[in-house]
Amino acid sequence: MNYWLTAHGNACRLALRRLAAAPLNTLLSVLGIGIALALPAAVYLMLAHAGTLAQGRPATPQLTVFLAIDADRKAAQAVAAKLKAEPAVAGTELLAREETLARMKASGGLADAIGVLPKNPFPDAIVVTPADDAPAALEQLAATVRQWRDVEHVQVDADWARRLAALVRLAKTGMLLLAVLLGIGLLAIVFNTIRLQALTRRDEVEVSRLLGATDGFIRRPFLWHGTLLGLAGGLIAWLIVAAAILWLRLPVAELASLYGVDFMPALPGPRETAAMLGAAALLGWLGAALSIGQHLRHME
Repeated sequence: MNYWLTAHGNACRLALRRLAAAPLNTLLSVLGIGIALALPAAVYLMLAHAGTLAQGRPATPQLTVFLAIDADRKAAQAVAAKLKAEPAVAGTELLAREETLARMKASGGLADAIGVLPKNPFPDAIVVTPADDAPAALEQLAATVRQWRDVEHVQVDADWARRLAALVRLAKTGMLLLAVLLGIGLLAIVFNTIRLQALTRRDEVEVSRLLGATDGFIRRPFLWHGTLLGLAGGLIAWLIVAAAILWLRLPVAELASLYGVDFMPALPGPRETAAMLGAAALLGWLGAALSIGQHLRHME
């Protein structure tokens, strides 16, 4: 165990010296890896926030039944009882017009306008949760309720949440494809970097083999070289994503507030950070393993 740790420690130090010996090449490789990782990471965080918004709203469609403005409370209760008796209805909630009026007065900018009205302009409403959210069943239930006495209008709510969830699923598929393509690009960057390192040290590798060095001993510094390149690129990607979020979070929050949504983009958490750095290091190691493995086979 001590020999294994010592061997890897020496290989890591050797890889660090090689990285420091070519600072410009190292910087360009790290920047290329960081930019390739930053785009899918930013898209993932954006989709995660969008998914949170979708989960915060009812994804199951609901029907809102608005009663006639002149319908009294007994009529509203009668319609609610009739709805509860429907097999296609899973639940109901009566929203009294007084509650609606109080809520609208509490919203900014509407209190003065509502105050000058001679009477409450809002009708009683009943929020209906259907037992079956299939589009055909919803339309059939809405058409049935529209024909009832004292019902003025029936509206299907939460369609936007279903559309948002569908868009998020589609965008996640696209993000996965983008991540795969950029991951292949990252492998190509590390592959070529390690290939140039191996070609530069071809004589050193041949002498090591003549002295009895195993392929594992020869591979080890190159594998650390690729891993450290990927890890540094992952750190650059995190910094790019964090800077973009800090720059855009206030404009995004202001835009969300215009739609009545309290939303503030957050920096990548520990789990996202660990996943980003781990994926970068793994891809760097894989690119180095492919490159040095091919080089050693060609030497044979």
